Amino acid sequence: MDVRDSGGVTSAVPPPRTQAADADADAVPETRAQRSGRRSIAVALLSGAVGAALTLLASRQTWADGTASVAGGELPLSATGSDVTGVPAALAIVGLAALVAVFAVRRAGRLLVSLLLALSGAGIVASALLAADDSGALDEKAAEASGDAATTIGDLSHTAWPYAAAGAGVLLLIAGLLALTYGRSWPAMSGRYERDGAPRPRKAPPTVDPDRPEDLWKALDRGEDPTREA
Repeated sequence: MDVRDSGGVTSAVPPPRTQAADADADAVPETRAQRSGRRSIAVALLSGAVGAALTLLASRQTWADGTASVAGGELPLSATGSDVTGVPAALAIVGLAALVAVFAVRRAGRLLVSLLLALSGAGIVASALLAADDSGALDEKAAEASGDAATTIGDLSHTAWPYAAAGAGVLLLIAGLLALTYGRSWPAMSGRYERDGAPRPRKAPPTVDPDRPEDLWKALDRGEDPTREA
């Protein structure tokens, strides 16, 4: 610190701090757990979002094709994933909501939401695989087309979309397992708007006394200009 005497007036001016010194002072080494937590968040968010979107897409695609015998000949029919079973699409919406809610709750709430996310993914896998060879939806359409309840579908064939939905469920399951494993270290939404929903008032910056060198240092560390008048 430089102290100069000019005409009987003594002034204390703190020496300038270099950018390198500031960087060294602010640099905090990242631990291995922090790196793992950051990567797990990215993987969980990507897996969960892609899994839910792919499940909804697969539910709108054709899962089975066939023909029904009618008076005029053979009538081609097809059934989408939502015709066969509505479970995967419903669980995809539940899983997507759980993925968002993971960051809005803490402690036991986060554990329960993470478990719900994992169960949503497992449910999508199970329901999609069980419906992969299902012909019930096409049999119903064949009976409606022919007017005979005993009519069944012929030349039945299935597409790969049920297995795509099952793969999407695996992605949601992975997101849930990551949340269960690393969720305790994940950040939560800011608490500034909790309780009554109003932002908490900001504290006024402390007054800087230009005659006190320690106040000047603290102002500089906060990024303030100590020479600026209030």
